[in-house]
Amino acid sequence: MTGRSRPGVDADAGPVGAAPALEVRELSLRIGGAQILEDISFTVPTGEIVGVIGPNGAGKTTLFNLVSGVHQPTTGQVLLGGRDLTRASITARAVAGLGRTFQTSSLFPGLTVHENARLAAQVRAGRAISLFTFPRRGDAASRRATELLEEVGLGHRADHRAGDLPHGDKRKLEIAMLLATDPQVVLLDEPMAGVASGDVPGLTEVIRGLHRDHGCTVLMVEHHMEVLLGLVERVAVLHFGHLLAMDTPEAVMADPTVQSAYLGESV
Repeated sequence: MTGRSRPGVDADAGPVGAAPALEVRELSLRIGGAQILEDISFTVPTGEIVGVIGPNGAGKTTLFNLVSGVHQPTTGQVLLGGRDLTRASITARAVAGLGRTFQTSSLFPGLTVHENARLAAQVRAGRAISLFTFPRRGDAASRRATELLEEVGLGHRADHRAGDLPHGDKRKLEIAMLLATDPQVVLLDEPMAGVASGDVPGLTEVIRGLHRDHGCTVLMVEHHMEVLLGLVERVAVLHFGHLLAMDTPEAVMADPTVQSAYLGESV
C-alpha cells in the first residue's frame, strides 16, 4: 500500500468539514537512489492519539523528521490545522503549534530541572533564550515552569541537575518543556526508550495527560506495544517506507496483511 487505504482501513477519518490537526499528503523522500518513504497519506483529527509502528528501517523517524521540518520531502505536503507547512522551518512549525521529542535526550544537562523548564516557557513568552540570564523566580515564565513540573511529577526535583535525572524523569522533563510551548500537535519519538520498567506507568500517565488535560493531538512512535495499545485510538503501520494500514488497534492487530508482513518480526 502506498499511502492509500485498503478496504476497511480509513486513513482519513475525522469530522466532516473540519480541518484535521495534522494532514500528510502523498509524502515521499528519496535520497540518492533509495526510496525512504513513498506516497504516505493520512490525517489525524484534532484530539486523537495515533501510534506509528513498524520494524527498524520502516521509516518511522524519517516520517517524524519530515513532519517536524528536520528534513524536506522530495514530494508531498504537510499541513497543520489546514495550513501548508511543507517548506516552513522548524521554528515556524513550533510557532504554529507543532512540538516534538526525540529518541535521545535534548535537555541542557548542566542546568537544573527548573531552569530547563523556564527556558521553554521563556521562549513561548517571546523572550530571547540566554543560558546566563534567567527570568526571576516569581515571574510568569518561572511560575509556568513550576506548574508544569508539578504536573509531570518533577516538582520535588526542580533544583536537581537535569543531567543527573533517571531516564524516565528526563522524558517527563522533556514533556514539561514541550507543554511550556503550548503545542496543538505533539510528536513523541519512542518516549519509553531506555526507561526503567518501574517508571513506565508514571510516564504513560504523563503522556495520557497531554491528551486529556491539554487537548493535544498526539502522534507517537513506540516499540513498547502494551503502552502504545493502551494509549492510542488508531495505529499506522509502516513497512519498507509504505503505509501498510491505519485503523483501530484491534483491527490492525487482526489484519492478515499486517500479520503476514510482520511474521517473525517485532513491530
